[in-house]
Amino acid sequence: MPVPRPSVALPRSSQLAWVITVPLFLIAAVLTMAAQAGQKVPPSGWLLALLYLGLFIATDWTILRFDLRRHVFQVSLSEVPLVLALFYLSPVTVVLVRAAATLIVAVRRQQSPVKLWFNVATIAAATAFASVVVRGWGPVGPEPDPLTWLVLIAAVATSVLVTLAAVAGVITLVQGRTSPRDLVRTAVPGLVVASINITLGLVVLLVLQQSPWGMLLIAAVFVVFVLGYRSYQQFVRQHRTLTSMYELTAALRGIVDDGALPDVLLGRVRELLEAECATLWLPAQGRHPEVLLSARVDDSGLLDVVGTPDDLRKKAVESGETVAVSRKLGDPELRRRLLASGMRKDAIAVPLRSGQATVGCLEVTGRLADSATFDDGDVRLLEAVAVHVSVAVENSRLVDRLRYDAYHDGLTALANRRRITEALEESVIVRAPGEVVAVLLFDVDRLRDVNESLGHAAGDKLLAEVARRLRAFAPPAALVGRVGGDEFVVTFRSESIEAAAQLALDLREQIRDPIMFGTITLDVDTAVGVVVHPDHGTDPATLLQRADVAATVAKSVPGGAQLFSAGLESRSVRRLELAGDLRRALDNDELEVYFQPKVTLTDRRLVGVECLARWEHPAHGAVTPEDFVAVAEHTGQLGRLTEAVLKEGLRRCREWADADRPLSVAVNLSPRTLVDPAFPNRVEALLREYGVAPGQVTFEIKEDGVIGPTDRPLPTLRRLRELGVRLSVDDFGTGYSSLSYLRRLPVHEVKIDRSFVQGMATDAGDLAIVRAVVALSLQFGLTVVAEGVESELTLDLLKEMGCEIGQGFLFSRPLPYERLEAWFGARTETEPTPLGEVRRLRAVT
Repeated sequence: MPVPRPSVALPRSSQLAWVITVPLFLIAAVLTMAAQAGQKVPPSGWLLALLYLGLFIATDWTILRFDLRRHVFQVSLSEVPLVLALFYLSPVTVVLVRAAATLIVAVRRQQSPVKLWFNVATIAAATAFASVVVRGWGPVGPEPDPLTWLVLIAAVATSVLVTLAAVAGVITLVQGRTSPRDLVRTAVPGLVVASINITLGLVVLLVLQQSPWGMLLIAAVFVVFVLGYRSYQQFVRQHRTLTSMYELTAALRGIVDDGALPDVLLGRVRELLEAECATLWLPAQGRHPEVLLSARVDDSGLLDVVGTPDDLRKKAVESGETVAVSRKLGDPELRRRLLASGMRKDAIAVPLRSGQATVGCLEVTGRLADSATFDDGDVRLLEAVAVHVSVAVENSRLVDRLRYDAYHDGLTALANRRRITEALEESVIVRAPGEVVAVLLFDVDRLRDVNESLGHAAGDKLLAEVARRLRAFAPPAALVGRVGGDEFVVTFRSESIEAAAQLALDLREQIRDPIMFGTITLDVDTAVGVVVHPDHGTDPATLLQRADVAATVAKSVPGGAQLFSAGLESRSVRRLELAGDLRRALDNDELEVYFQPKVTLTDRRLVGVECLARWEHPAHGAVTPEDFVAVAEHTGQLGRLTEAVLKEGLRRCREWADADRPLSVAVNLSPRTLVDPAFPNRVEALLREYGVAPGQVTFEIKEDGVIGPTDRPLPTLRRLRELGVRLSVDDFGTGYSSLSYLRRLPVHEVKIDRSFVQGMATDAGDLAIVRAVVALSLQFGLTVVAEGVESELTLDLLKEMGCEIGQGFLFSRPLPYERLEAWFGARTETEPTPLGEVRRLRAVT
């Protein structure tokens, strides 16, 4: 009949089986005595008993397997010798021999004690019931007539039914209630096979009764059957293995995620190797967590349990070779150690290899059939599976890496522009009433300077640190990403525009802590543009573009944060349109240079002018310097613009010197100009060309252009100083530098920013700042220039402090050359001095 017959797996609460086992033993004993009552056991019957013991052991040990329409039937021929034993042996001999054969086979298969004694008790009880049936219908005659056939059929059928009932009972007791459908599915094939075996037993009985020589014919038929069955079994196994391997590899090819691999793999591997448990172990690697899952024969899902001893896996992983332990395979010493640790099942562990590296381990434990064990063929089969699994693991991780790289920035591991765009698309579709979707764009200041001065490794470190801080301080539900070289985005849902703008300010302050580059300390400064949906755009592209516009404007506003407005976009578009027009204006000398006078505060003597570029666009009218200077920087025309202003200043300086009115000229320089090593040479050539003394030229550089994290501008500054030109720190006080840092700079002059000068008459804080700058600059031997002088009170305060030169509307606005000449004649008067006549400003009312 099909297997398992009484050999049932008892995975949960197996000790409950004793509730059935003990009564079965009692029933077997009572029925055996009842069947044997009044009968004597022949003294010479022990020889026949040994013969039948051997037959029962042979049939119990040999399990025949047949595959029919994708269903597997495992068949035992134990009913055949049972028919003969019931005919030839006494009841007590039949029960004892049958029980002894079952015990020997169970011990050989290393069954657990609970399972072993349950099987022995079941077989003993079933055989006792069969003996009672034979005894109850009367002793069978010496010649097997049809009545004898019926008695034997009924007896063996009773034995089969008792066995099925005991198995169903223990399954119900241990594993819970079994559905009638499952019982029928198990019982019907068993009864069919038992009927065939009973028929074979009767045929053998009839042949033996006709002539003992008939055993030769039966033996010949048996040999032919065994040879045919072996060929059939080999063919079926190869076919089944190839089919299963094909299905497995096809399933593995479709895996694109590590998480799906155990679900697809383990159940199939367990069935393919006919194992009790199949386990997959993948160690933690990068972003991939450790995987340790098993598929067991009695569980429908995967479990995070270990079916294989850790020693076995460890040895396979460390050696990179397959480790197998079974009755036929493996190192005996390893098997003894595993047996000592309680491991009594066969096991195979195959490392998953990727090149020279081990990426995991595939394991199977416990051959399902009690009579079977893992052999070399099983090892080769599992190794073949492991090769496909290794490829699947590598492919899935490669796909995962490609997918991750497609949505993340390689340097900072933040979401990239594509991921941010897709997240915004989802956010703008689903939005709660009164809720806005905010986009904050952070533009890291001076990244170019860090790259050029300290190298791109330092720039990468700066970006990685900004990314870490944004991720740490952003709200938990916010998505942080990097959308450009120096641009980061934080997008989140907010209750209002005001809350989003406030968070932008808070984040900007939180990420401003200095960062160290060796001995250099750099303040992390950013400009933040703020946009919200739906007020500022309805699609991701528009929101990101307008956030970029707002961030650009934020670079030039106090606080470094700017909420988007429609006017900002028109200004940005206008700058884009101006790029080509500026190039043509430089080609055609359409830019005009204005001059703002610089005056000594003590005697109001005109000592020089500052040269300021102005542009009157034919279509847009007057273009602010802020706009066209920004356009020049972004389009690479800054050098031409600086040179055009410098040439005009030198030309006018030469004319004033020729007219016996020597005036110095001041020209503004961009920080980018200071990192151009060829700039001092061009200045030297222009000075020779126009015949202007170097001391008559002052270059004004904004504070953040000369006082920064690196010393890269210093060579250019020192070269300019060697030429004899004067250097001035413009807008001093608006940066974050220390006054003592001035001592390191090769400058001659400090120009106090107009914001402090204009407020010093009414604000004690501004007054204190101006006083400190003037005092320290004078101690360093630097000339102090105050810009933004607009009142006599301010003038008097500056004179009291010792400030030497002033510049502002109190004296004059920036003027074109012709109007400057008129102003010069109208606002000045000749005054004799020991050194000759000089022109001084009249008092301003």
